[in-house]
Amino acid sequence: MRVGLRWFLLFTLAWLALWTVQLTPLQLLIPLQLDTPDDADGWVSGVVWSGLILAVGGLAGVVAAPVAGGLSDRTRGGFGRRRPWALGGTVLAAVSLVGIATAEGPWAVGLAWIGVSVGTAVASAAFTALIADQLTDQRGTASAVVSSSQALGIVLGVGAIVVFGLSVAAGYWLLAGFLVVAGAAAALLLPDPPEQAASQRARSPRRLGERLAALRDRDFAWLLAGRLIVNIGNALGTGLLLFFLLYGLGLDAQSAEEDLLLLIVVYTVFVVVSSIVAGAVSDRTGRRRGIVLWAAIVQGGAALLLAAVPSLPMAFVAAALLGVGYGAYMAVGLALGTDLLPHPDDHARDLGFVNVSASLGQLLGPLVGAGLVAAVGGFALMFAVGGVLSIVGGVMTLAIRPRAVSADPSPAPA
Repeated sequence: MRVGLRWFLLFTLAWLALWTVQLTPLQLLIPLQLDTPDDADGWVSGVVWSGLILAVGGLAGVVAAPVAGGLSDRTRGGFGRRRPWALGGTVLAAVSLVGIATAEGPWAVGLAWIGVSVGTAVASAAFTALIADQLTDQRGTASAVVSSSQALGIVLGVGAIVVFGLSVAAGYWLLAGFLVVAGAAAALLLPDPPEQAASQRARSPRRLGERLAALRDRDFAWLLAGRLIVNIGNALGTGLLLFFLLYGLGLDAQSAEEDLLLLIVVYTVFVVVSSIVAGAVSDRTGRRRGIVLWAAIVQGGAALLLAAVPSLPMAFVAAALLGVGYGAYMAVGLALGTDLLPHPDDHARDLGFVNVSASLGQLLGPLVGAGLVAAVGGFALMFAVGGVLSIVGGVMTLAIRPRAVSADPSPAPA
């Protein structure tokens, strides 16, 4: 069934909040919080700690998303299947953001960041399931909302902090407040009709192997693997940009923050346009694999350009190309994932794996990048590896066999 503008506005609000609180700390707040520029080698320590903390949070999200998704598939009651988990994840992430605002030292920051990662993973699993629950021929458009909100969220969060000159602690408080208001509003107002029959089928006793059957589905497994690799490649090109501007190009702190915001704006414009266009084209044609492949190649080429010519002008060119590639890849890739769902009664659980493959890549990328930077004392190798991984992940999409959409979502009000 087709849904209307109100549904899409609320869905966009939910994802804008989730991406803002995930990516603003990753891009700006955590690097600032852990930066150690006291001596010639101090900045490398900050890079390594940032990578470790973000990776640990990603691993926590890997566990939380499919588990929460599976439990939401089995949730009964008049409050809905997805709504309790969307609200619960929102509250957990907001409380953890307040905690990280007062954290001192990498261990305390890491513990609080795990709470943020788990909370956003739980809420993301619930909101993503609505695509498969309620949509058929608008999945590409809804997936474009998810990917474009990712880019807009970075601009919103980083822009607010930089433009208003907020401290690190104030930045976390701002993110927590935004998430509570926007996330709760979307969770409460988006339709989530009880599905007693579907919940009952999902509750039927099954062996662990049957519960993880989605991971044994050949095409679904290729999708997850490619999505993970492409997102690691993207994170290598974007996750340590602040450190690249500070120590790769030698900018002072204020200039680095301002140029980071400009780079993010350029990246965002191209992500939004690319995701909307690619999602709409994939809905009309039904041909998703080719778009996904070429999008990953464009992203990879951008990172290779920056590796070859590490300069500020080239960084802006690379930001635009990265936006084109990543926007199209994420929009159409998520739509492809909903087409490949192997078990209709476990939409949230299986889409949790799809979300995890992307978020884990984004959070493992800085860890891999930190290791590469520490190994050579520079950033060119990190960008080169990111480019190669992006292309490899895109090529993996060719292993997926075309499949007709098989979901039978419940009617949703417009």
